[in-house]
Amino acid sequence: MDKFQFHDMTLTWLNGGVTCLDGGAMFGVVPKPLWSRKYPVNEKNQIELPTEPILIQYQGKNMLLDTGVGFNKLNEKQLRNYGVTQESSLKSSLEALGLTANDIDYVLMSHLHFDHAGGLTEWQDDVLVPAFPKAKVYVSQIEWDEMRAPNIRSRNTYWKENWEPIVDQVVTYEDQIEVLPGIEMIHTGGHSEGHAILKFTQNGETILHMGDIMPTHAHQNPLWVLAYDDYPMTSVFAKERLMKEALANGYWFSFYHDAYYRMIKWDATGKEVIDCLKRSNEATIQFDK
Repeated sequence: MDKFQFHDMTLTWLNGGVTCLDGGAMFGVVPKPLWSRKYPVNEKNQIELPTEPILIQYQGKNMLLDTGVGFNKLNEKQLRNYGVTQESSLKSSLEALGLTANDIDYVLMSHLHFDHAGGLTEWQDDVLVPAFPKAKVYVSQIEWDEMRAPNIRSRNTYWKENWEPIVDQVVTYEDQIEVLPGIEMIHTGGHSEGHAILKFTQNGETILHMGDIMPTHAHQNPLWVLAYDDYPMTSVFAKERLMKEALANGYWFSFYHDAYYRMIKWDATGKEVIDCLKRSNEATIQFDK
């Protein structure tokens, strides 16, 4: 498992599954000749998109950032349509680190689409139960409201199986919340109405986890937003504002869906990579040599 020591925080990427989705959907109106230079695509026009939560260990607490697609939660049609090549094995990842699900104190949800929230619950004896029974689950109030009452579009990704067992664990917030000193959740909207980013600050340095308004390094351009975004212009404006702040101040960017990079730091122009942490698990889809 890939790790990054960020001063007093230890970040570890866990195995939350792998999806392969249509590249056109993931890059919206951007023409394929442009986006395919930055992110490889297979013969089915799919790009590889891991769903890998980050374990954050800090101040004696164990926190998860999102929870992957889950295990045994998708039927055959869903597995095919979402190009799922691996399901989650979070418990095995935690066991390799000497932890159990009961050791997770907080789960920090960027949003509640199935590929982020699938790991919140699990099957036990044909009953769905919380996967992390002792954890507080932090999510924006807007996202939590829509999860429980989805509209005609969002009901395809907000599923009762992922929220009904955890209702007693949920902690909501409005615009932003500081979970612990140096760990902020900030509502952005855009990808979903309740979408949030996470901001980690330590000793004058910052990591931005942009969630699904910047799911991979190839989505760096503020105009490159997903066809899956419910409010694409909100995504554009939020990403433009955050990128301006981040590039000017030398922030790191971390990713949930990137098959090639865990983290990247660009120069002030955003054109040159000055530091990075590559994903050690080799992606199945690679650029043609």
